[in-house]
Amino acid sequence: MAEQEMESMMALELKDGNDAVRFCEGQSFGAHRSVAGELVFQTGMVGYPESITDPSYRGQILVVTFPLVGNYGVPSREERDPILRDLPAHFEAAEIHIAGLIVSSYAGESYSHHMAESSLGKWLKEQNVPAICGVDTRALTKRIRDQGSMLGRLRMQNGTEHVPEGIQTGALTPIGTMTPARTPMPQPNLHAVSGRLTVNGANGANGTNGGYFHSKKLKEVPTYEEVDWYNPNIRNLVMDVSTSTPKLYSPSASSALKHPSGRPVRVVCVDVGLKYNQLRCLVTRGVEVEVVPWNYDFPQLAGKEYDGLFISNGPGDPAMMADTVKHIKAAMDEARTPIFGICLGHQLLARAAGADTLKMKFGNRGHNIPCTNLLSGKCYITSQNHGFAVDADTLPNDWSELFVNANDHSNEGIRHVSRPYFSVQFHPESAPGPRDTEFLFDVFIKTIMNAIEDPSTLQQPVSFPGGDAAENAALHPKLQPKRVLVLGSGGLSIGQAGEFDYSGSQAIKALKEEGIYTILINPNIATIQTSKGLADKVYFLPVNAEFVRKVIKAEKPDAIYVTFGGQTALSVGIQLKDEFEELGVSVLGTPIETIITTEDRELFARSMESIGAPCAKSKSANNVAEAMEAVESIGYPVIIRAAYALGGLGSGFAENKKQLLDLCGKAFAASPQILIERSMKGWKEIEYEVVRDAHDNCITVCNMENFDPLGIHTGDSVVVAPSQTLSDEDYNMLRTTAVRVIRHLGVVGECNIQYALNPDSREYCIIEVNARLSRSSALASKATGYPLAFIAAKLGLNIPLNEIKNTVTKKTVACFEPSLDYVVVKIPRWDLKKFTRVSTLLGSSMKSVGEVMAIGRTFEEAIQKAIRSVDPSNLGFNETPALMSIDIDTELQTPSDQRMFALANAMFNGYSVEKIWEMTRIDKWFLYRLKGLSAFRKTMTDLHVDHVTPSLFRRAKQLGFSDKQLATFWDSNEQHVRRARLEHGIMPVVKQIDTVAAEFPAYTNYLYTTYNGTEHDVSFDDQGVMVLGSGVYRIGSSVEFDWCSVRAVRTLRESGMKTVMVNYNPETVSTDYDEADRLYFENITLETVLDIYQLERSSGVILSMGGQTPNNISLPLYRSNVKIYGTSPEMIDTAENRYKFSRMLDRLGVDQPQWKELTSTDEAKIFCNKVKYPVLVRPSYVLSGAAMNTVYSEHDLGAYLAQAAEVSKDHPVVITKYIENAKEIEMDAVARNGTMIGHFVSEHVENAGVHSGDATLILPPQDLDPETIRKIEDATRKIGDALNVTGPYNIQFIAKDNEIKVIECNVRASRSFPFVSKVMGLDLIEMATKAMTGIPVREYPPVRLPPDYVAVKVPQFSFSRLSGADPVMGVEMASTGEVACFGRTKYEAYIKGLISTGFKLPKKNILLSIGSYKDKVEMLPSVEKLAKLGYKLYATAGTADFLEEYGLSVQFLEALQDDDQRQEYSLTHALANNLIDLYINLPSSNKFRRPANYMSKGYRTRRMAVDYQTPLVTNVKIAKILIEGISRNYDFNISKVDYMTFADVAPTTAIMPQMQPSRTMEDLLRHSPLKGKDIVSVKQFSKDDLHLLFTVAAEMRLGVQRDGCLDVLKGRVLCLMFFEPSTRTSSSFDTAMKRLGGQCVMINESHSSTRKGETLEDTIRTLDQYGDAIVLRHPDNDSAEIAAKAASGPIINAGNGSREHPTQALLDLFTIREELGTVNGLTITFVGDLKYGRTVHSLCEILKHYDVTIQLVAAPSLALPSKVRSVLESRGQLSTESDRLTPDIVAKTDVLYCTRVQKERFEDPALYETVKDDMVVNAKTLRDAKRNMIVMHPLPRNLELHQEVDDDPRAAYFRQMRYGMFVRMALLALVMETGST
Repeated sequence: MAEQEMESMMALELKDGNDAVRFCEGQSFGAHRSVAGELVFQTGMVGYPESITDPSYRGQILVVTFPLVGNYGVPSREERDPILRDLPAHFEAAEIHIAGLIVSSYAGESYSHHMAESSLGKWLKEQNVPAICGVDTRALTKRIRDQGSMLGRLRMQNGTEHVPEGIQTGALTPIGTMTPARTPMPQPNLHAVSGRLTVNGANGANGTNGGYFHSKKLKEVPTYEEVDWYNPNIRNLVMDVSTSTPKLYSPSASSALKHPSGRPVRVVCVDVGLKYNQLRCLVTRGVEVEVVPWNYDFPQLAGKEYDGLFISNGPGDPAMMADTVKHIKAAMDEARTPIFGICLGHQLLARAAGADTLKMKFGNRGHNIPCTNLLSGKCYITSQNHGFAVDADTLPNDWSELFVNANDHSNEGIRHVSRPYFSVQFHPESAPGPRDTEFLFDVFIKTIMNAIEDPSTLQQPVSFPGGDAAENAALHPKLQPKRVLVLGSGGLSIGQAGEFDYSGSQAIKALKEEGIYTILINPNIATIQTSKGLADKVYFLPVNAEFVRKVIKAEKPDAIYVTFGGQTALSVGIQLKDEFEELGVSVLGTPIETIITTEDRELFARSMESIGAPCAKSKSANNVAEAMEAVESIGYPVIIRAAYALGGLGSGFAENKKQLLDLCGKAFAASPQILIERSMKGWKEIEYEVVRDAHDNCITVCNMENFDPLGIHTGDSVVVAPSQTLSDEDYNMLRTTAVRVIRHLGVVGECNIQYALNPDSREYCIIEVNARLSRSSALASKATGYPLAFIAAKLGLNIPLNEIKNTVTKKTVACFEPSLDYVVVKIPRWDLKKFTRVSTLLGSSMKSVGEVMAIGRTFEEAIQKAIRSVDPSNLGFNETPALMSIDIDTELQTPSDQRMFALANAMFNGYSVEKIWEMTRIDKWFLYRLKGLSAFRKTMTDLHVDHVTPSLFRRAKQLGFSDKQLATFWDSNEQHVRRARLEHGIMPVVKQIDTVAAEFPAYTNYLYTTYNGTEHDVSFDDQGVMVLGSGVYRIGSSVEFDWCSVRAVRTLRESGMKTVMVNYNPETVSTDYDEADRLYFENITLETVLDIYQLERSSGVILSMGGQTPNNISLPLYRSNVKIYGTSPEMIDTAENRYKFSRMLDRLGVDQPQWKELTSTDEAKIFCNKVKYPVLVRPSYVLSGAAMNTVYSEHDLGAYLAQAAEVSKDHPVVITKYIENAKEIEMDAVARNGTMIGHFVSEHVENAGVHSGDATLILPPQDLDPETIRKIEDATRKIGDALNVTGPYNIQFIAKDNEIKVIECNVRASRSFPFVSKVMGLDLIEMATKAMTGIPVREYPPVRLPPDYVAVKVPQFSFSRLSGADPVMGVEMASTGEVACFGRTKYEAYIKGLISTGFKLPKKNILLSIGSYKDKVEMLPSVEKLAKLGYKLYATAGTADFLEEYGLSVQFLEALQDDDQRQEYSLTHALANNLIDLYINLPSSNKFRRPANYMSKGYRTRRMAVDYQTPLVTNVKIAKILIEGISRNYDFNISKVDYMTFADVAPTTAIMPQMQPSRTMEDLLRHSPLKGKDIVSVKQFSKDDLHLLFTVAAEMRLGVQRDGCLDVLKGRVLCLMFFEPSTRTSSSFDTAMKRLGGQCVMINESHSSTRKGETLEDTIRTLDQYGDAIVLRHPDNDSAEIAAKAASGPIINAGNGSREHPTQALLDLFTIREELGTVNGLTITFVGDLKYGRTVHSLCEILKHYDVTIQLVAAPSLALPSKVRSVLESRGQLSTESDRLTPDIVAKTDVLYCTRVQKERFEDPALYETVKDDMVVNAKTLRDAKRNMIVMHPLPRNLELHQEVDDDPRAAYFRQMRYGMFVRMALLALVMETGST
């Protein structure tokens, strides 16, 4: 933000009746003066220089709804127009005409455009026009919309004054400061404004954040100038703007039109507020124009030498212009020339004709207003600016309406029925706005020329192009097909992902709405598109010509859609285009010929040439020789593109011949033709989404600007919508071309056009047109709220755009261009770390696997949200040292997936915008914004959260900084920053996305949150259930989780519950605004979810549907008192924490592979040698096995450990024994309160070791032993019960020799849920959702499967996109999607599934290269089958020898790259020339995952196979099932198993379960070793006792969660005797006893007989008579032993003097175990008073059972007693001792155990003063701590533990209390166990 422009404050006031309402305060950035006028808004997104010079705005204060203004500066004021000579070139008048300007945010001096000469603010000052920024323009627009145009005034600050704090206040400003509510007119004392606005970085007094404040402190507030209200409509504004004398403007000699008499053809133009562009439009068409004043008597004075009358636009009320009307009437009566009027000219012509005009409520001002021509029926997008309209009802009979507004039906044009007079309300000359109606000037000139040639035409009406409405409608009648076939896109791959699930689903919704029976072919079983509730019939078959032909023959559809399934569906359409007619199918939407033109690069270039649309200089080539020839004429650098390829597959940049040859090889493998074109790297890349209907109505829905310049595929670019740095001229030049191109091509529906625009001129070229729904269409739909696919599907049925309703406003039509009053940023997500050897450089071929979208009112807010969305570890735009793999300069010049962090690091290191621009060519406007963030971040570092002013805090939030980010700047923690923010009253406001920038009310709840606003757009009455979506698609979490989220939402809505969806992925169905009652397009982070939860007052959150992203915040949400539906997050943590899960499995008697946590390489080697290689190395808490590796030898271990540690910074690395040749089995289940109510088991084809996401799944399982299945079901049941699961869970097992082991358990929906639900016909997610929210659900409803029915799920890989990646499967997930097909056998289903992934079955030549001997033997029968089937076999050396031995003849191929090698022996030659139809390459396991620098021959040939599109198989089990499938030679005829119909299934009645009591507790208590024993000291506990105690405590926790109370000690009484004060211990025992069903007797020492001198022994003996056990606390160190001797029942020591506190030590230990999973291997630091702290002494004693390191931090006078210390030393546990808590000690700590430092314990007060602060633990202390350590404190505390730490998730001391209750419950149960439970 340009500080120098933000000098003073300004107040905006509205006139409401007789009151002045202070709407808000902001900063002035224009002239320093006050002003009053009429407030109006306009919704255009570009063109501010044109708008503010439009004379029609005279006297008006203009509100611009688009929030970012000033971005492209202002062009030269001096430059003259080349045509109009003495007039300015770039404006609509010689001066600014608005009275004042109101905007939300202003770019300051940081503008960017090649034409810009200065900032907007500088120009406003030159022209003495005031302006204010920092206003919630959306709130203001809504007020004008609801109340109509109103008077407003801008009051300039003229000083400050001091007023008492806490004046009652009214309007809220965007920084949350409140302003006086109303000021009665007579005394306008508006000085007492509490706080000042800092939207754009002004510094100043703090706001009070509203409410009532009772302190009498004074504060400084601004005071403002007085200015009277002014209503411009009461005067004749035209006088101010019209020319004073006639002026003549002549065309150039070459274009001038001549009258038969030889004089120029002349038009008289009545200037009632003429825009210069009207003049340009007339003069460039060859007429001479005489401009005359508004009151000029032209019928008398202009003579007879003019040929046409033109009446311009202008300001004010037409009723005030009687003179002009009189003159026009005289000209009409004379009937000597054609007449044309625009805007005010239109209203004046109507009045001259005898009609009336009326004032509109708030007028029409914008660039997207649809007007229907009543003659032709066509609808045009127009630019408008007027507040009055013609009353069409008053038109005389000889006049008729010409245009009507398609939205509000007001009059937009009239014409005389028998004379050449016409006028329009809109602006055909645009400037700003679309140029679609500029042809009206041609109509006018043509009418003039006709009248000159043939005067009789003066007796005829004007004729318009476009034909007759009835005839036009008859040409394209609405199509009414009964059955439509829709082609899906198949499995998700890079370049073709979830956006087609979204667009296909939308299309099906549209067809269903039209009552059409819909058939879908899509083998992608994970999507919503293939679920019930959409298509009537779904075929799970490959989307290729062969299968589509079969389905058409079977189903006999009338029509087909090929534009909703990406490139896959398009290619099928092209292949079958000549057969459709014969098959009786018509193609809906865009004709196939058009698709071919856009897909064939050469045809496309020629087609564009024919209409003069510039394309990049290019040539096509069909082979390498032609390619070399083409480059000769174009010159390097060039870009190569493959025709018919999606996502830039096979494309790249070549700087020289070597790179060109390389690229040609790959491109020709992907496509028969390539295009070579001039490279325009560094130009801007701009996209438009264009929609056209069959009636030739054409609109652009969204334009987008790539943040990155041309050179990076748009799918890998950061994209901003709408464009930020284009002027009106740029924007509409490209828009006009887009419309022209799309009309020329004949697209019907939606398409996307991409441009390259030279940033230093207006030169541009078209890059490509996608004549189908694309990735950017999904983005554009979500960015604008305009459902492109839905509309496109309707248009394919020939329904005109202006007859389709806008689903958001329900009033307006779909034939309009959305106005945005926010900014959208899309950032791609790459997962390149998942692949070995992959190139991370970004270029023209797409590599990203998903994308995120973020919405904000400023670019900064949106981009910071987007960065956070990409990965939970990203905090926002700030320097990130860990993410920089190479130096900044290299990273900036050669962009990779780290680019955004490179920019942040460069700015942090002081790089200037200029320097970064030189290196990246990213537009400076974007760089200035990011630099502003970087600079702001630097100013934050020295602040403390509790001292940050509210205005600065709010500024940080407005710039998009998250609480977590601010916590790192301020050395605090996220929750403390949140608390401080809420104390300042700073909360986001919720805004709607409504497509119309608030001009019309919206009926959808498509929402986002922002800090750049003052009021919510919605009220919060639903209290809906929040469902958290899956976030960004990435490897391991894709569309299957979106399916789960949507099914959950639909289930809730069907059950009558309100829903709130939170997600930020534009490619999904869940972010479709009609799926949930409310959609928040927002981050799934703790901060945002809590904000929405509080605002919505939500009834609870479901987080088990969205994969790992929501699961990761489950515990913090739970700890923030959010109601979580389903399994308790504490139980989720038990499943995800390896130690807890492992202990649980041991207790349940369920086996698991051996494993150990890793702390050093040496330890690792010892463990590996013990369990024997191979082993698996993996970090904890991962999704899709990030950085997991199989290690086969000690040699590889080092490298792998480094890699794993790098991925998971704060989580330990674990080594697990890897079991070879075991079968992997998937279990998906649903439970309610721990009882399983539904489950399905599926088997993997591959052996364990292939990640389950990459595995081929079979359901129902075909080869599993019933005994194995029984064991798996039993284990799943036990685990579900132990975790008390409610909802979905998934467990992966491995089975070998009928023994099963658990690999992992996910307590959430898993990837396989949609697959098993659809295959088995039972929706597990529906069951889970009902179970979680308490809706009745039936257990195990009947499943009816047809006979001979098998489904196989096959992974979809995208290796061809990932240049260099090794295409093998391992424990790291690599697939990007999945498909599933059905068959009578698993082989048939598998082959169909494989074909669905694009795999081509071999025709002739098969190459074998088999690594290990074991695999060779296993493969032998299969290879023999291939030989019998007649395939020609090739093999590499070892494999060839082996096969020859067994009598199989094979041809030997050698993989060496040797120049003199003979071609017939060269494997590389065979692959490069596509001689091989199938390559089976089975790597031997020790080479499976070599470090990245090792390039084996096997790797090189595998990579070649992928690059040359040769089908490749790298897994032995897959090779076998494939060969068996091929040998069976299936005919693949359509059968019943191939499709599903979703008729209404009768609902099964729900049966509520009876709870079975758990038996484990009984068993645990029955043999209690502590039964009846005294608990006096921790020394009496063995390791086994502790294990039992903690196991029972965990069961107690589960019991309390389920039932609240247990009846374990029913009828028992516990006596509590406390001789010292106690809150926690006494109430903890009291509660524990009551929760166990027992009773308590509390004896308070002050009321007992001890006061009369009774001894402790007697007291104890007395209590012993009443109760079954006694809990005692006493100041005497020996009290516990004395009591134990005196009592016959058990005594439990609750603290004896300073000696011991055993139950505290037990609960401390349990806390550590529950929080961190284990005690072993931890570093525990004791801080504070270690001398008298009995809790420390007990804990040190009990830690003898564990392998821990202990650090001691205490003042010498409070050091640990020497006796305790020497014991620690003798155990080897003592490490560091210090009298200061240093950062180094903190960094090593896992458990920081604080105790009180008490002043009275110090003999020397000076010493206390010295050390007291060194023992204080605050947020700053924890800055150096690990992310997953914990802070404990036995409490109560004094100052040693700062309150801000309470908010840190690592603060476990209050949770410690809760754990204490469970431990004490367990202890009481074990000690007081009766034996009869």
